[in-house]
Amino acid sequence: MNNVRPKKHLGQHFLTDLNIAQKIADGMTAYKDYQEVLEVGPGMGVLTDFLVKRQDVNTHLIDIDKESIAYLHQKYPELGDHIIDGDFLKMDLSKRFDGKAFGLIGNFPYNISTQIYFKVLENRDIIPECVGMIQKEVAERIASKHGNKVYGILSVLIQAFYEVEYLFTVPPGVFNPPPKVESAVIRLRRNEVKALDCDEKLFFRVVKQGFNNRRKTLRNSLKPLNLSDELRAWEMLDKRAEQLTVADFVLLTQKIEADWNSQPHSK
Repeated sequence: MNNVRPKKHLGQHFLTDLNIAQKIADGMTAYKDYQEVLEVGPGMGVLTDFLVKRQDVNTHLIDIDKESIAYLHQKYPELGDHIIDGDFLKMDLSKRFDGKAFGLIGNFPYNISTQIYFKVLENRDIIPECVGMIQKEVAERIASKHGNKVYGILSVLIQAFYEVEYLFTVPPGVFNPPPKVESAVIRLRRNEVKALDCDEKLFFRVVKQGFNNRRKTLRNSLKPLNLSDELRAWEMLDKRAEQLTVADFVLLTQKIEADWNSQPHSK
């Protein structure tokens, strides 16, 4: 086999520590909910080595780097067309897996990790579990609870549909080349919420608008939504967005929708 290894790409730092790779692979535990696993950005296959050993799931790999794809085909000829040359962010996941559930895993490139999680949200009905290694700062933000300064848009939107667990921190020295920051592994497991008890598009809009000026009270940050004076007097709007739970945001969305329906102003 040609031993030429792929170069770093798309902000990727290749994992070299086998113990860490094993721990990431072991982080996926909801295999009963799916039979397929998709690894994003496998690079040299350090994590892949542990995934392909499992007999109860089928492993798929996707990478945008041509050198990585060539290397992976040589290293895992048995995977065949399960090795996908493409952009995960542009992939039609429902079509790829025929609408069936699958687990998502990977050492996610730093510069697209947030986009990956928004992609997970879009496909939440077919992704019951996701285990990802990302920049520690982003991991802490996603896992953070309300009242914390790093609690934000991604925290609320993901926690509305997933249980989030911060599994462990990963030091820079286990990568080649070493990143300048620490990494962390988090696990998302789909919760029991099939649909929010409010207009979901409006919910997303309210959350994003609420955190747009996070230092301001919701009364001020939600001004662009043209709330009535009656709703603006509601005591919850004395709070800042970071103080609200997911349930609070659902209630707030319900109130805004009702407010709009009772008012002639534009939305």
